[in-house]
Amino acid sequence: MKIDLVTIFPRLCLAPLSESIVGRARENGLVEIAAHDLRDWTHDRHRQVDDVPYGGGPGMVMKPQPFFEAVRDLKRDSPGARVLLMTPQGRPFRQEDARRLSREEHLILLCGHYEGVDHRVVEALADEEISIGDYVLTNGSLAAAVVTDAIVRLLPGVLGDDASSEVESFSEPAEGGPPLLEAPHYTRPAEFEGMAVPEVLLSGHHARIEAWRREKALERTRAIRPDLLAEKPPTRQG
Repeated sequence: MKIDLVTIFPRLCLAPLSESIVGRARENGLVEIAAHDLRDWTHDRHRQVDDVPYGGGPGMVMKPQPFFEAVRDLKRDSPGARVLLMTPQGRPFRQEDARRLSREEHLILLCGHYEGVDHRVVEALADEEISIGDYVLTNGSLAAAVVTDAIVRLLPGVLGDDASSEVESFSEPAEGGPPLLEAPHYTRPAEFEGMAVPEVLLSGHHARIEAWRREKALERTRAIRPDLLAEKPPTRQG
């Protein structure tokens, strides 16, 4: 897979993607990640990527021209690349999106800044608008790094032979149904400061352990994320 990040803060994008699992995946050639400075596609001596909004209002809006030229250049060798715009106005990013996008060959992530981007970028360039939560960041670079991390860890070989990605939070249960939070996890010692590991986990009885985990996953989901148990309307992608 190839992932291109278009941002005015390329170092900020790459920093969290150069460590741990994603960093090793890059070193091992399992994914190619590049961060591009949007200002490289400007043509004035000040390398300006923003301007005042038509109609007035506070802040600055990112200009369309650098984004259009960047996407055209990056898609030259792969016209089918999927373009994602990171924006708080986008559809919430879910684990199912990470799985779906991990099957793409080439992704281009556009990082907004200031008051947002010229809407012609949304209309003509972006296949999807993606948000990582109902809050506003100073720029989309951190959001792009989060989305990239979630996608890359699902690529074949990235987690090695570890099947944990199949049983983690938000994964579909084997028997179908809504995605659930994970059941509680414990490790040694069996007792710590008066708190004991549930006996069922020490029993070695795999069927009872799986039943316990299922029950606890449901309990935690009901208590913390009841929205996951509600029927979700179908989503649309661009």
